[in-house]
Parts: sequence; structure tokens; C-alpha cells
Amino acid sequence: MKTALITGASRGIGLELCRQYAADGWRVFACARNPEQSDELNMLASTHPAQVIIHRLDVGDHAQIGQLAQALADEPIDLLLNNAGIYTGSHAGGTFDDKDYEDWAHAFRINTMATLKMAQTFQLQVRRGGQKTIATISSKMGSIADNSGGGSYMYRSSKAAVNMVIKTLAIDLKPAGIITVALHPGWVKTDMGGPNALISTARSVSGMRDVINSLTLADSGKFIAYDGQAVPW
Repeated sequence: MKTALITGASRGIGLELCRQYAADGWRVFACARNPEQSDELNMLASTHPAQVIIHRLDVGDHAQIGQLAQALADEPIDLLLNNAGIYTGSHAGGTFDDKDYEDWAHAFRINTMATLKMAQTFQLQVRRGGQKTIATISSKMGSIADNSGGGSYMYRSSKAAVNMVIKTLAIDLKPAGIITVALHPGWVKTDMGGPNALISTARSVSGMRDVINSLTLADSGKFIAYDGQAVPW
């Protein structure tokens, strides 16, 4: 049985990732900040009690990341999926004249720093996995080449930065045979994406899973959309 560790598992894309991997026979370590408030995730775990194991994790809390790694010290992890992220109201405003620099720093801690911290902390478990993959949910809004709309300074910059983290990890982890990629999930109908988004969570996740399943070490460091298309940096 393959094993995935998925952050931000309580709703949206993260919840659907847990749902689809569990349905496909994987064991899933589903991580959420407030598991007791995650009704749908708890229901999924009750439906798949041998496969979906819920863990409390705030990826902005490095001590919690370390504690979880200790708890899972003997577990091989085939896929580490960094899905947790934030896009708050101030990010959505994101105008030139309206910035909250404390929120901006927090965005970097969650959207950027957490990816590197998770990779550092769980690298031994990933090395022991058969698939040896670290996938991070980024966004086309982090693409410098694709930015034609301006605004959203906080979100755009934190995602551009995590793309660089992924590219650098691909170089540093190549000797261990670990694949690292950044994934663009599309504009998805979630609480974050809003009701006007173009695709469902099921379509986004099934597409990203197809991408992940086809990865080789030669793909490490790439930025790939849910439909398999390369995304410009």
C-alpha cells in the first residue's frame, strides 16, 4: 500500500486529494490545523478507517512539523503533497496602495517556507518511499511570465518564491532520487477559488494525480498544470 502525506486536508483540493487517494487504495496521512472542526475529513476517515489517518498540523508551526515527523519516523512516504496555503482578504485586495506587511510575512511562512520545512523534515521518510515524490500546489499566479493583471502582491510573490524553492529542491534532492514539482491546480471551485472558478475539485485533483503518476526524475523541478501542460516561470 502506497502512502501519501497531505497538508491542508480539511477542505477543497486537500480534502479531494485525500478522497481520491484513499479510493485508489493508498494510505493517507491527512493533516489539518483543526481536525475536530473538519467534519468532511472525519467522515472520510470513518469510511476508510484503515487508510485515512488524521493528524493535527499547522504548517506555519515548525515545532508541530517536527513533532509529526517524529511520530511518523518509521513510516515510508511515497508522496509528500504540500497543499496547505492561504489567500486572505488582504491578498485578494492586493492593490498597490493597500498592503498589510504582517499578513505578507505570514503568507510567506505558510505558502513558501512551509514547503522547504516539510521537505527538510520528512526527507528521510520520502527517501524510504517507493515513489519518492514531493509535489507542491503552487499557482499560475506565481508565474512572472503569466502576470498580465497586476495586483495580489502577497499571494503572487509567495507562490513565485515557492516555485524557486521547488526548483532548488530538485537540484539538492536529485542525488537521493527524490522528484520535486510545482503544480498549478487550475482555477478551482473552492472557498479560495470562489464560485466563478472554471473547474471542479474532482477534475483538478484527478488531473494532478495523472501528472504525479507519470513523473520521472527528469521532470523534477518543473512547473506543471493539472492538464499536464508546462507553466512558464
